[in-house]
Formats: sequence, C-alpha cells, structure tokens
Amino acid sequence: MRRALELAVKGQGRTSPNPVVGAVIVKSGKIVGEGYHKRAGDAHAEIVALRKAGSKARGADLYITLEPCCHYGRTPPCCDAIIKSGIKRVIVGLRDPNPLVSGRGIGILKNHKISVSEGVLKMECEKNNRSYLKWIVSGVPYVTLKVALSLDGKIATKSGDSKWITNESCRRYVHELRDKADAILVGAKTAIRDNPKLTVRFPGLAPKGKLAVVLDEKLRLPFKSELFGRKRSGLIVATTLRAPKSRIREFEKRGHKVLMCRSTSEGYVFLPHLLEQLGSSGVTSVLVEGGGEVYSDFLKRGLVDRIVACIAPKVIGREGKEWLPGIAINNLKSVFQLHDVNVKVFGDNVVVEGSCLQVSSRVSEPFAR
Repeated sequence: MRRALELAVKGQGRTSPNPVVGAVIVKSGKIVGEGYHKRAGDAHAEIVALRKAGSKARGADLYITLEPCCHYGRTPPCCDAIIKSGIKRVIVGLRDPNPLVSGRGIGILKNHKISVSEGVLKMECEKNNRSYLKWIVSGVPYVTLKVALSLDGKIATKSGDSKWITNESCRRYVHELRDKADAILVGAKTAIRDNPKLTVRFPGLAPKGKLAVVLDEKLRLPFKSELFGRKRSGLIVATTLRAPKSRIREFEKRGHKVLMCRSTSEGYVFLPHLLEQLGSSGVTSVLVEGGGEVYSDFLKRGLVDRIVACIAPKVIGREGKEWLPGIAINNLKSVFQLHDVNVKVFGDNVVVEGSCLQVSSRVSEPFAR
C-alpha cells in the first residue's frame, strides 16, 4: 500500500476532478504490475496495473489506495476489469465517498467472491486525496493559503517591494505546490502591483500554465498584464455587479472567463460564492497567494484548510505590509491553530505548514446579490 501511495501522488494536479489513485498487484510476494491515474480521462490506476500484470494478475492480490469505481464515466467501471482479470483479493485503503461509488464497488467485488480488506493505511490515503475528498463531499475546493514572510511577519516593504523575501530553493518548493493545485488565486492589488505570471516553472522545463483566478470587483486588471498572455480559458476574473459592462465585454473578447459573484456589503467578491462556482466547474483545489486583504478574508470566513508559511531571516520593520491586516484577535482561545504541522528547511528559510483550525465562529457578513 505504501508503494501504491507513492505512485498516486504522481498524479497530483492533473487528475481533477478525479482523485489521485495508485495500484499495485502482488503475486507470490512479488510486484507483477503497478500503475497510477495520470490525468482525467486516462486509464485508472487499477487498469494500468492490470495491463502491466497481464495473465499474472490471475490469483494475485490488488492493493489500491481508493475503492475501485463501479460506474461509467469517461472510462468503463474498474470493478468489471478486476473481476475479469481473476484477481483473488483486493486491499482498499479508503472507501470513495462519491455517492456513485461509496461501498458499491466493494460490494460488487464481494458478490463475485473476491476477498476485500479495507482501511489499510487509511489516514495516509485520506491525506493523499484531501482535495478530492473535500470537494466530493462539500462541492467546494480545498483551500491552501501560501505566504512568504519576513521574520517579523511582513509580506512586503512600505513601498510594496516583495521580490524576493524567500530564497530560490524555497520558491522552487512553492512551484511544487502550484504544480499540485488546480488553480492559483490572487487579489487584484497583487496582480496589478506584482504583475505575476502564476505559472509553474522548474529549471530546464518550459513554464506550465495553471488556471489563474483574480479577485477584481471593478475589473481593474490592465490588459498588458502577464496574465492576459495565457491561453484561452486560462484565466478567471471573479467580479461583481460593480464591474462596468464595457469592461466585462472587453475581458470576454480576449477569451477568458468573467465570473459574476455575489458581493459583500463592502462591494468585494463574496468568497463562499466564488468557491461554490469554482467547485461546480470541477476545481478541487485552490492555492491562495495574496495579498493581505485576501488572506484575511479567507481566514475570517473559515475557508482555509491549510496554511503554508515560508519564512526568511529578514526584518522589514513596522511600516512593512502586514499579511493579515483584517484580523484582530483579543484572546488566545480564539486564535487560528495549525495541526498536523510539518516543518521544512531550505537553506536559511523555514517553511511551516499545517491544517488550519478556524476561529470559533465564522464571519456571517451580509452580502448583496
């Protein structure tokens, strides 16, 4: 199962809205076939493993990180192929909460006299698919908030200069995070000030486009922005009824999507509505990259699942830009608390990341339609 988990993560960032899945076929103590789901529309993990095993699959054991599907989607049901192959035992890491599958795949295998064991390395399998699991249950994406900080908690100098707070190795790790996400989100101020590409870039490889989402309630993003150099449909601009109709038409002419969202009482994009719309379009994970007002709004509304804080040994001073300007907490009982914390070191930079437990109550701000 650990080998199946290693295989599964290779598909992260490419399989949505499908889960990441790894499969290993074992016979007489030896691996005779293995595979993973590479991207949505391609063969599922167990099919890849069965093809590699061929006739050796008969009488063998199949280890699979997620319950095999039993319905027709872009590909036929995997349960049918498993039954036909002659596999004698299936070891499942985690049941699939998808109502089309949940327990049915396991039931079908058992009805065909195939032995099934469940829950092997269940917690690890859940972590592997936390984006998919949240999306399939709630309909909204898994949200990771990534921030680059000075030692005194600033994201930029007084003038807004932020390139670069963290070192090159740490920034490479951020590109790994981007590579695993479905979408990268920033606020309009950040997009205008920094003019980011929001692509995935690794040394020696061509930049890879990821869906970019910009919160821009008045459609202020200039057309000379790097983001407009993307392929068609590579950019979503989330806006409100405050946006001029003429600007909406101009944005859409360039082949990108203008997403109309409900607004807060202050006229900003109402984030829960945005996440609902992204989820309904198959986006299962979002990496939020700034700025401070955006970070604060996500946190206040209890919408953050994970925080990744990249910290550099630099001191900017009190007039630097705060990363949570909209957060004011009076007592320690109400702070945001990270759990399942992991710490990484990149030279003189430290990355602290963990699951985020929200403040005791969410912000229930009224909004305009």
